[in-house]
Amino acid sequence: MEKKILLGNEAIARGAWEAGVKVSSAYPGTPSTEVSENLVKYEGVYAEWAPNEKVAAEVAQGASIVGVRAMCAMKCVGLNVASDPLYTASYIGALGGLVYIVADDPGLYSSQNEQDTRMIGRSAHVPVIEPSDSEEARVFTKRAFEISEKYDTPVILRTTTRLAHSQGVVNLEERVVPEDKEYVRNPAKNIMMPGMAKGRHIYVEQREKQLAEDACSIDLNKVTYDDTSIGIITSGIPYQYVKEVLPHASVLKLGIVHPLPKKLIEEFASKVDRLIIVEELEPVIEEQVRSWGIACEGKELFTKQGEYSANMLREKLLQEKVDVDPAAEVPNRPPILCPGCPHRSTYSVLKKLGLHASGDIGCYTLGAVAPLNVVDTTLCMGGSISMLHGIEKAKGKDYLKKWVAVIGDSTFLHTGVNSLMNMVYNQATGTVIILDNSTTGMTGHQNHPATGKMLNGETTYAIDLEKLCRAMGIEDVIVVDAFDLAKLEQVVKEEVEKDVLSVIIAQSPCALLKSYVPKGKCVVDPEKCKKCGMCLKPGCPAIKKDEETGCAVIDDTMCNGCGLCQQLCPFGAIDLIPNRK
Repeated sequence: MEKKILLGNEAIARGAWEAGVKVSSAYPGTPSTEVSENLVKYEGVYAEWAPNEKVAAEVAQGASIVGVRAMCAMKCVGLNVASDPLYTASYIGALGGLVYIVADDPGLYSSQNEQDTRMIGRSAHVPVIEPSDSEEARVFTKRAFEISEKYDTPVILRTTTRLAHSQGVVNLEERVVPEDKEYVRNPAKNIMMPGMAKGRHIYVEQREKQLAEDACSIDLNKVTYDDTSIGIITSGIPYQYVKEVLPHASVLKLGIVHPLPKKLIEEFASKVDRLIIVEELEPVIEEQVRSWGIACEGKELFTKQGEYSANMLREKLLQEKVDVDPAAEVPNRPPILCPGCPHRSTYSVLKKLGLHASGDIGCYTLGAVAPLNVVDTTLCMGGSISMLHGIEKAKGKDYLKKWVAVIGDSTFLHTGVNSLMNMVYNQATGTVIILDNSTTGMTGHQNHPATGKMLNGETTYAIDLEKLCRAMGIEDVIVVDAFDLAKLEQVVKEEVEKDVLSVIIAQSPCALLKSYVPKGKCVVDPEKCKKCGMCLKPGCPAIKKDEETGCAVIDDTMCNGCGLCQQLCPFGAIDLIPNRK
């Protein structure tokens, strides 16, 4: 058996391929993105980027209904978008195995909230399984499809940032593709009208009860008895911390975290003197164990916030004070837009005009921090446009002349289209700026429906954002180069003063795209520099003030030649030196 070191996400992709998955749909979202990026490399699997997670879940459901193994992948907040199909998919079930890969983000490394997917699985009556290392990620993915088909249910494979992006040794096995299940028309099972849904709800309750009983003997849950003075119930990555800190403790490691194996937990609890539940985020396991009348400790020892660590367990369970070597501490580095980022140019204009921006999810959230300080709100994907609409309806058209909505091209296609449609339908006014950098930037430069490329790199039709907006009935749609400061300022000033709904598409590719070719490098002439600091205002990390002379200095190893500083300099002290052909 070949062995390989893989990220958790790579291992999930491998497990899906080995399980015979034929269809996968996803929307990129850290920390889940690499699952699809790796799965598409395998032969025999159709893998795609969908416009959003709801669409991805529906694509997977369609494939499952006709009898093939299918999956969708997303981050935790993406499951909110996909929850509409999930809750009903629980009733319909799965002819071909159907697995939702959902990555939670304890510690908020890349998310707007700390969400615990186990609670959604419990609410939707869908089993949730959770691996604790890369090898389990591979194996549990395969088992998820088996459980899905055996119990006629979607299954959630829950991961976390630490598992998704940690490496471990994985055993590689061959791909086994099961026979496609024969599709037979079954309205009572597949059409969730109220009459049919009532019957399926009864089935779901029976299924969940059976799963809870079977979970007591299924091999995904493992019990290790050693020192019975202390017993730990845990799952996922926290299991690794428990084994490091308390190597001799008795441990019930849960692979199935919903439904919980009640009899197994009762038996384990009866054999240990002190029962402690170690779980990140919400007390999902703890609350159920307490509800059964089992004495245990949990969140009174630990926290609901952030990631756990071995050091935290040492402090809480062993009362050991862990001293961190100051030399090992990484200095804080404030988040900032990259050199050459077109969003910086747009925000510079908005700041100059004194405008507020209703913001969205993506790189452009960094417009909220110093020195730009333009973005006022960030709620959820597509929320910037809907919130602008709400602001207008609350305060009137004149109030909106100090506000705009900003949204990225990928986010606009994710859920911004419906929000803009709502503004058209309800006769709204306001200015929406689509920051079109030709990619899904924050998650690692994935393609989307307007880039003209599919997940596998194949060329496809590229949605034209301007035509899409005009098709909704919006007459004022202006496309402008994000780095043409004078033109962009003129357009924004004109549009915010109008009592109409307008869209400005500020276009310029992300400077980190492989296809991006810098125009050259910007250079400061110290003889002309008047030390006014205008070029420093947008906060480009490639430019700084020389401590001795006070003049601006540009780091040519960082400069992407966007020319923003050149346009801002009132004294012509900055030149753009073109690249040699």
